[in-house]
Amino acid sequence: MSDENQDEIILNDLNDDDLVQQMQDDLYDGMIPEVTEGTQILLNRGWDANTVLNNALVGGMKFVGDDFRDGILFVPEVLQAANAMKGGMGLLRPILAASENKVSTGKVVIGTVKGDIHDIGKNLVAMMLEGAGFEVFNLGINTSWDEFNEAMEKHEPDIIGMSALLTTTMPYMAVVIEEMEKRNMRKDIAIMVGGAPLNQEFADAIKADQYGRDAAISAELAKTIVGINS
Repeated sequence: MSDENQDEIILNDLNDDDLVQQMQDDLYDGMIPEVTEGTQILLNRGWDANTVLNNALVGGMKFVGDDFRDGILFVPEVLQAANAMKGGMGLLRPILAASENKVSTGKVVIGTVKGDIHDIGKNLVAMMLEGAGFEVFNLGINTSWDEFNEAMEKHEPDIIGMSALLTTTMPYMAVVIEEMEKRNMRKDIAIMVGGAPLNQEFADAIKADQYGRDAAISAELAKTIVGINS
């Protein structure tokens, strides 16, 4: 009997509560096959996709986010955990997309601003936001105002996130905010900015709503914006 089959039998033998706990532990450890298998077992037992997402996957990423914030975990471990979550999401996403009762924490459009091609930090923020239950629309790098605007019109997000790693591209965040103000979009969409050269003073100067110092804090701030207390 292969180790994989043995793992499957062990997971199948667990009751629901123990299985959820095991999945959270496996997600924390970045174990993609185990998290994927656990997701499928819960679905086979009649769990709806939203409950699997919130109880097992989002619940597991909460521990990851807390330990990342506290300096217990570092970027490589968080990326591993996020990839494990993606394994489970690969099964849940089609079900959620087809469901009329889809529940999410909120919607976020995120991108690295025009002129900047750095995306590791921004992608980590996106993963942490997904781990907190947000629908995230990641626009990638070198994102212009037109691309941000098109995404906001299409997805109607609660939050727009902008990232920059160069001091020369930071001012483009102000350009996007000014364009939003011209169109009276600020009352409906909160603005979060982040990146290595940024600080709270700069965020205040460009009239951003929140400054996300790191990925874990950004996820917590995003929940606060939509009225969820962590």
